[in-house]
Amino acid sequence: MDSGRIRTPRTASAPHARRPARAPRAPLAGRLAVLAAAGLLATVLPSAQATAADPAPRIDLTVLVVDDGGTAVEAITDELRSTGVPYRTLDLNDPNRPVLGAAFLSDTVDGRPRAKYQGVVLPHEAVFAPDSAEQAALVAYERTFGIPQVDAYTWAHPGVGLDYTSDGGYSGVLDGARAAVTPAGLAGPFRYLKGTVEFEDNDPSVDESYGFAGRPRAGYTSLLDLPVGGGGRASLIGEYAHDGRRELVVTFAYNSHQRQYRALARGIVEWLTQGVHLGQERNYLSVHVDDVLAPDARWDSARNCTPGDLDCAGDDGEAENPIRMTAADAQYAAAWQKAAGFQLDLVYNGGQGEQWKTEHGGTDPLATRLIADRAQYRWVNHTYTHPFLGCVQDATTVPWTCAKDPATGAVKWTSRAEISAQIRDNLNWAVFKGISVDRTELVTGEHSGLKTLPQQPVDNPNLAGALAENGVEWIAGDNSREAQQRSVGTGSLAALTVPRHPMNVYYNVGTAAEMADEYNWIYTSRADGGSGICESNPASTCLPAPLDTATGYADHIAPQEARTALSHVMGNDPRPHYVHQSNLAEERILYPVLDRVLADYRALFAANTPLVNPRQKEAGAELERRTAWERALADGKVTAYRIGATVTVKAPSGVDVPLTAPEGTRKQLLLGTTAFGTAYAGTRSAWTGPELLQTSITLKLPTT
Repeated sequence: MDSGRIRTPRTASAPHARRPARAPRAPLAGRLAVLAAAGLLATVLPSAQATAADPAPRIDLTVLVVDDGGTAVEAITDELRSTGVPYRTLDLNDPNRPVLGAAFLSDTVDGRPRAKYQGVVLPHEAVFAPDSAEQAALVAYERTFGIPQVDAYTWAHPGVGLDYTSDGGYSGVLDGARAAVTPAGLAGPFRYLKGTVEFEDNDPSVDESYGFAGRPRAGYTSLLDLPVGGGGRASLIGEYAHDGRRELVVTFAYNSHQRQYRALARGIVEWLTQGVHLGQERNYLSVHVDDVLAPDARWDSARNCTPGDLDCAGDDGEAENPIRMTAADAQYAAAWQKAAGFQLDLVYNGGQGEQWKTEHGGTDPLATRLIADRAQYRWVNHTYTHPFLGCVQDATTVPWTCAKDPATGAVKWTSRAEISAQIRDNLNWAVFKGISVDRTELVTGEHSGLKTLPQQPVDNPNLAGALAENGVEWIAGDNSREAQQRSVGTGSLAALTVPRHPMNVYYNVGTAAEMADEYNWIYTSRADGGSGICESNPASTCLPAPLDTATGYADHIAPQEARTALSHVMGNDPRPHYVHQSNLAEERILYPVLDRVLADYRALFAANTPLVNPRQKEAGAELERRTAWERALADGKVTAYRIGATVTVKAPSGVDVPLTAPEGTRKQLLLGTTAFGTAYAGTRSAWTGPELLQTSITLKLPTT
């Protein structure tokens, strides 16, 4: 069995961070102002003193992004977007763009000065000519309202508070470098990290990262540095306070996919917004193990197909030497969970277990062991016997096609009654065994019933009704086919999809050698004995040579898959990952991947930033809230601003608002206040709404 049989080649690696053909340069700053380090990360208030005649300004919770099309600005924009922080882009490549002047940046609302942007992202500090009207307007704006500025990527020079790299610093390739978050960084915007940030070195033959590390001058406080020759350290990220302004200076190239950036992205946004912003972020990881209690068909390395899964010529649907967990595998899984501190989701087929028991003398040690340990897992309905619930499959061709009525030409569909029975019978099986299952969650076999391109371009028309009558609200989808959440059915009883990431640990292999063999077939060229799929897919990259089947899984596949999974974790992505019970059987090849993900995560992040392990409905609800929030922002229906230590947010009725604020923030009630949000990554955050008899959200920020 397989819940996601289609395995298209992985897309090509994300582009490396660009080494500039010519580093951006600016004249030396004329005057450097020194700010006390103790005030480095304190909430910055406008420089003007508020009086009755000169009220405290309103600062809108929106970020201005000045975009030159480079990867650094793109990466920060991606972080704002994924977190839910509203921003406005000023495209420097647009000849008709607005002029950045005083009216563009600020105005007056209800007699109160208003800063339209709480932070500014620039490609580098010299994007506007130093004597230009736009630069003058930006400087005046940042001074007047205390607005911070991020220089997304620049070079080390006195104009940004650093010595030249020739004065005891470093410039060059950073692949494999181990940078350290400084005490100021750990006490401030990077408080969620443990301390060491290692730059990726995925391909020794390619320069992946480049940067400039300079020694700090007066007014500059380093937040991330690395050792340089002579026993000193030089900075890669730091805050430069000068001329009544604050800049976050980043002196290495990056893109949104690289691990070092993903680790630092949260802190860059926290610094930019002074820790107060719309949007929130979590590091999510959940792993669904599909086909539990069912056997999975096995890859045939001679024929390069999988007998039993309708992808071999003459396939009769019978698997040859199928793969199935044993009681010992189940015992190992329970022990691994406890040792790893991580809970798996068992996506089960009760009817398959009953069939196995009937065919094997009336006993099933695997089911007995899993049921005994049932409270240690989360369980998800995967239908009773794992049939294909879409169109009726015609297996006379490879690949299969949808069978049609010979008289009318209409597609033949699995009936609503059969779909409903598969859902209901599997739930009843769990109830009888004392297993707790949430009936609102469902994973169909191979995500069937949902549209499956190219053979079945629409959902089974009988699916929505069967879901509704069984109370299913969250149905799993395949993220590689449909990455966006959507409705199945219409009206209040419609279910929503929960896209899941397929892990490149295949359903039809039980050993590392089988995995490497099938991987070679998919990812090598025809000249090297592969399928050539990678050659015909422009989004894929072929292996330069076939992997050694004895070592390829451990040396190449498992580390690569762990990197991919960790990138999802660090990308604020709540979508579950899915694998199959075959990956916990025989050589148990899933565990090296998960062990690597967990170890790398825990080496990077502090205890205040634990992994969040949502179940399917929680991931679905998070995606649903985000969709509503993005729509409200796009429609211009959100108003959010800060006046002094008070934050006010107004959004459409029924739309939850994601908010992040410092520890000590309190939420205004009708009478009194209450602690706001939950603690995560050194801040407080939550999806929230107005309290009783209120029409807006009001937060009271800590004043010390």
